[in-house]
Amino acid sequence: MTEPAALPTYGEFVASCREDGKQRVLLDRRVEHAVVTMHDPDRLNALSGPLTVQLLDRLTEVAADPAIRAVVLTGTDPGFSAGGDLSLMESYAQPQVRDGAQGATSPWRWIRNQFGGIAKLLVRSDTTFVAAVNGPAARAGLAFALACDVIVVSERAQLVPAFGRIGLVPEVGTSWLLTRRLGYQRAYGLFVDGRPLTGADAMDPGLANELVDHDTLLPAALRWCERVGRLPDHVPAMTKTILRQAADLSWEQAIALEEFAEPMCFTTQGHRAGVAALRDR
Repeated sequence: MTEPAALPTYGEFVASCREDGKQRVLLDRRVEHAVVTMHDPDRLNALSGPLTVQLLDRLTEVAADPAIRAVVLTGTDPGFSAGGDLSLMESYAQPQVRDGAQGATSPWRWIRNQFGGIAKLLVRSDTTFVAAVNGPAARAGLAFALACDVIVVSERAQLVPAFGRIGLVPEVGTSWLLTRRLGYQRAYGLFVDGRPLTGADAMDPGLANELVDHDTLLPAALRWCERVGRLPDHVPAMTKTILRQAADLSWEQAIALEEFAEPMCFTTQGHRAGVAALRDR
C-alpha cells in the first residue's frame, strides 16, 4: 500500500507559488509613483497562492524604492479583488488542518506572512498607498483596500465584507479598521449582513475619500499620487506615521508625538522653502 504524498510545508508551498510562471501582478513605474495591478481578471483577481506571493513581492519592491513616493493599488477590470481564493482554501488550508504535520499552524503562517504581510506593509511603510477600487473588493481584498492611506472608488465599486458567508470572521485587520471608522454597532451589522456597499454607500460613512466615474478612476488615483509628490519628502511619511499611531493613543500621547515631530520638520529645506514661498506670496 502506497503512502499518501506528504503535504508541502509552508516554505515549500510559497516556493511552488513563485514557480507559477504566469504574471499575475503588473507593475508600472511612473517616475515618483507606481501602479500595482492585481491581474487575474477571469477570477476577479482572487488571491490565489501565486497572485498573493507576487503581490507581496511587488509591493515590497516599490516600498523599498526611495524614488517611489506613492503607489496606486488596483485590479484589472472588472474587479479589485474577490478576496481569498476558495480553491486555495480547499487545496491547501483544509488538508493542512486535517492531515498536515503542522496542522492549523501552516495556514496560520500563510495568513500571517502573506495576507498579513501585505496589510502590514500597506500600513507600516512610509510610502503612500492609494486604493483604486474599480469593482468588487471582498474579504481579504477589502482588507487590502481599507489598509491603504487613500481610497478612491468608482461607481462600479463594491465593498464586500462577506466573511460570515463562508464561515469566517473578520480578518487581515478589518475588525480594527472598520470598528474605528464606523463604531462597534455599524461594523458588527456590516459583518453580519454581508451585503455589498456600493461606491456611493462607502462615501457616506467615510470609507472612501473620493467617488468618481469608472473611466476616470485611475487618473483620479494618480492625482492623489501627484499631491503627495508636491509635498516635501518627509511630510507624507511623517504624517502617515503620526496619524496611524494616533488611533490608539490618548490625546496627551498624540500631542506629545506631534511635539517631537514638529521640530524635526523645522530642520528641513522643504520647510524653509515652503515658508519663504508663502511669505513671498
